[in-house]
Amino acid sequence: MYQLSKKNNHTKTREFKKIFITGITGSVATYLLEFLEKKNFKVYGSYRDEKKVKFLKIKSKKRIFKLDLNNFSKVKKIINKVKPDLIFHLASNADVKASFDHPREIILNNNNSTLNLLETIRISKINPIILLSSTSEVYGNSHSGFLNENAPLSPNNPYAVSKTFQDILAQNYIKIYKLQIIITRMFTYLNARRANLFASSWARQILDIEDGKIKYLKHGNLESSRSIMSISDAVNAYWLAAKKGKIGSIYNIGDGRNIKLSKFLNILKSMSKKKINTKLDKKLLRKTDIKKQLPNSNKFKKDTGWKVVGSLEKKLKIFFDEIKKTNSK
Repeated sequence: MYQLSKKNNHTKTREFKKIFITGITGSVATYLLEFLEKKNFKVYGSYRDEKKVKFLKIKSKKRIFKLDLNNFSKVKKIINKVKPDLIFHLASNADVKASFDHPREIILNNNNSTLNLLETIRISKINPIILLSSTSEVYGNSHSGFLNENAPLSPNNPYAVSKTFQDILAQNYIKIYKLQIIITRMFTYLNARRANLFASSWARQILDIEDGKIKYLKHGNLESSRSIMSISDAVNAYWLAAKKGKIGSIYNIGDGRNIKLSKFLNILKSMSKKKINTKLDKKLLRKTDIKKQLPNSNKFKKDTGWKVVGSLEKKLKIFFDEIKKTNSK
């Protein structure tokens, strides 16, 4: 089990021996894995897609397990075999656009996988800390001003509904069964390893225009606004939540500065030496969208000392350079 140590005579921090990441081949999970292995942690994990394993940079593939989290008996077998003292629950189908077309598939997958994991811990003899990855999508589009953790939940797409279920289910397991869960509601962050997000899609299209493969950059709604972090901000936040976050707490995690997507796209376009022509693609418009969300992350900053690092322009350059490296392979 994890241990508490003291630093500076007053700040309590946790020490972990075995860390388990669900969905370890997922894009965010791969960044987290690299972050943890640089710190020499023994990291375990589960995956479902065999094709992604060959790209996974992990010190020992003996510590990862093929596992569909919808299979309750197998979840119990593997978790009780590893006996982790920290679990990052990142496994979910996070494709918002696809959730409009396949709501049942995505909702059942996300709901059952989380229920099976929490129920496994409830009936097991271990009591790890669980970092449950929720999302700002649970707040929907019904709020103005800065959102704190007490803002009403109002999901406006099927994916967000599934994350709201996970979020509320975790709260129940905290209150009723005393599970050691910390819930993070993460706002938008840059992710060069996931191609179907707006930022990575635009960056790749810019490179395709530079290479003469396409003539126009296709986009969806540019009138909405987002609070955008770097992937390093997000991964560091997950780690600090696990190390210093209060058990049973819910944390909003975001930059706190919104930018309109039209302006964001212009910054990205300015990084190219070629003129980038754009075109609205109605197929990329969501059936329901989020116009604006302003995160209040004061609670998280106070409890963990987390802060965002660098300007948006600097983060975008790092992100764009990573996209370029990926495209050149």
